[in-house]
Amino acid sequence: MAPFGGKSIADAVSGIGGNGVGRLLAAVAAAMLVRIFSGPGIALLPENEADDDFSDAEGGAGDGDDDSSPETKVRPVTIRWRNITCSLSDKSSKSVRFLLKNVTGEAKPGRFLAIMGPSGSGKTTLLNVLAGQLSSSPRLRLSGLLEVNGRSSSRKAFKLAFVRQEDLFFSQLTVRETLSFAAELQLREISSPAERDEYVNNLLFRLGLVSCADSCVGDAKVRGISGGEKKRLSLACELIASPSVIFADEPTTGLDAFQAEQVMETLRKLAQDGHTVICSIHQPRGSVYAKFDDVVLLTEGALVYAGPAGTEPLTYFGNFGFLCPEHVNPAEFLADLISVDYSSSDSVYSSQKRVHALVDAFSQRSSSILYATPLGVKQETKNSMRPRRNAIVERKDGWWRQFFLLLKRAWMQASRDGPTNKVRARMSVASALIFGSVFWRMGKSQTSIQDRMGLLQVAAINTAMAALTKTVGVFPKERAIVDRERSKGSYSLGPYLLSKTIAEIPIGAAFPLMFGAVLYPMARLHPTLSRFGKFCGIMTVESFAASAMGLTVGAMVPNTEAAMAVGPSLMTVFIVFGGYYVNADNTPIIFRWIPRASLIRWAFQGLCINEFSGLEFDHQNTFDVQTGEQALERLSFKGSRIRETIAAQCRILMFWYCTTYLLLEKNKPKYQKLELLLDNGDSENTGVQLEPALDEEEAVDQTEEPEDELKQPLDDQSQTSSEEFGEIRPFVLEAGSK
Repeated sequence: MAPFGGKSIADAVSGIGGNGVGRLLAAVAAAMLVRIFSGPGIALLPENEADDDFSDAEGGAGDGDDDSSPETKVRPVTIRWRNITCSLSDKSSKSVRFLLKNVTGEAKPGRFLAIMGPSGSGKTTLLNVLAGQLSSSPRLRLSGLLEVNGRSSSRKAFKLAFVRQEDLFFSQLTVRETLSFAAELQLREISSPAERDEYVNNLLFRLGLVSCADSCVGDAKVRGISGGEKKRLSLACELIASPSVIFADEPTTGLDAFQAEQVMETLRKLAQDGHTVICSIHQPRGSVYAKFDDVVLLTEGALVYAGPAGTEPLTYFGNFGFLCPEHVNPAEFLADLISVDYSSSDSVYSSQKRVHALVDAFSQRSSSILYATPLGVKQETKNSMRPRRNAIVERKDGWWRQFFLLLKRAWMQASRDGPTNKVRARMSVASALIFGSVFWRMGKSQTSIQDRMGLLQVAAINTAMAALTKTVGVFPKERAIVDRERSKGSYSLGPYLLSKTIAEIPIGAAFPLMFGAVLYPMARLHPTLSRFGKFCGIMTVESFAASAMGLTVGAMVPNTEAAMAVGPSLMTVFIVFGGYYVNADNTPIIFRWIPRASLIRWAFQGLCINEFSGLEFDHQNTFDVQTGEQALERLSFKGSRIRETIAAQCRILMFWYCTTYLLLEKNKPKYQKLELLLDNGDSENTGVQLEPALDEEEAVDQTEEPEDELKQPLDDQSQTSSEEFGEIRPFVLEAGSK
């Protein structure tokens, strides 16, 4: 077997947890790296092939259109939902809270639908259900019927865009670069850079981002584009794949009135272009409300109104005696009407009675008018049982293409992060100056032995903590971006992790080198050039291992705050067993594995071997430490080599990277499945496909009837309004000056 520093390779890889465990870990790490960094990536089949198999699922909508190019016309998609019920169980109190209660509605292409209601009414929950983005939980129960173009829902049957409340981007990229990278990763069918640039320019013009195209996106540390421009950039990134349906979760959150109206005007224009646009919004201003074509009103998870927007809701509620005064924002009137007033016990009783009566009134109306089309069960056929053509397949050339694109993006993000890099550089130099001043020009006396050990220990701790805190402070936010892009099929996890690792090597190595260049001569450590090079090399490898550990912590916890709590706590354990405070020979048996897994211990051991080997100290007594080898023996480091410590740190680094990969795969977003309901209320699993019992032409004619009927005055209902609402007094909102 090949020698490795005086030992065989098998002996060298067994440094963690004994021979058997060490070999097993090394083999697993090597296998994982081969799988991650050499396997082919994933990609979707071209859209023109996938759409052939889904022409039936989309009800024949858009026949003859070719989706192979992003410039093609948007495929129209109509979404209908019926009896959507979502409940959340509480094991401690053994109670069930209903987030949605038998909600019914419809969204059509070319129309802008707004989901409105007070806080806690279920707006975001309904939007997530329709978009298939409701986070999975064993405590959730989701049931109902969801149709796409008259057929049972299949998110793979149409393209959708989901714009979240948080606008997450790589802060150091410009607006144009952000869209260009998104286009390169998603539009693989466009190979020409000129065509891709033209497509990006069209998006910039369409979304009103031309003026800020070359501006940095920015974040809390770097000033960039405005909040409204970030929201429109989110829309632009989602529009790259030409989605049929656009979902926007409260797109006006955090924006001023002007920016909010600009964003909503952009959504309205997208609806006019043929997209089906659905957004949730709390309480829009009057000019924003006028942009809506349809509106869904929710209160406490129940449906109060679903139909055309404008004056139709005011007419509908006016028939029950609830009149909107002149010069009052209709959205404010509707929000006050369907909200519960908790200011006093009397107001709670009267407002709840009013709201419940409105819910009951619309539920009776919607059952007879809004969805009169009967639904039946479709028998599964060979076509429905065969595998879908747009399933994920291997792409031989996609892995390396993704890697080089992500490497370019990661390098631009890392190299342009001036504020962070300046702070890290200043802290490295400042720490080196402080430590160098404390341990100024150490001699070779007996007391200098302890000083040298203390200096090497704090140097190892400082380097590891600096790399760890930087990573755990950034990676959780970046993980949210990666999860979003991976959910679109833009790239696989392997190219991303490898590109991030390589791109950060030059930047990550600079700070340990700066630290060592200042500290080494000030403390007068072993004054040879080769020893200085080994000192910097050990510190650099330790920095990379700490960064890899930070990636694992960031992949393990849900947010930055939790990562900042877990990371340093875990590092503290490794510091205690770092070789200086507790001797390895005195470590309890149940904790013997911790020093072997501690990157602090291996860095400290390597630094000590590099410093004390061949060093002679002044001595007066026979029991004094005369050579550096005797000092190493007291630390239980005798007989070790620097290359062994470097190899151990590399094994730890690979272990953390492999663990990060597994955690990112395991913790990728999972969404709640919808249990389909039949007419009799029984639930079916998601494998059953439903379709209208009528022919498609009859179904289209019948689905057009509700819109016309909703616009008709409700004379018959107005006659019974007094009976339904009992003693509830008419709700009149006093007009206030604006």
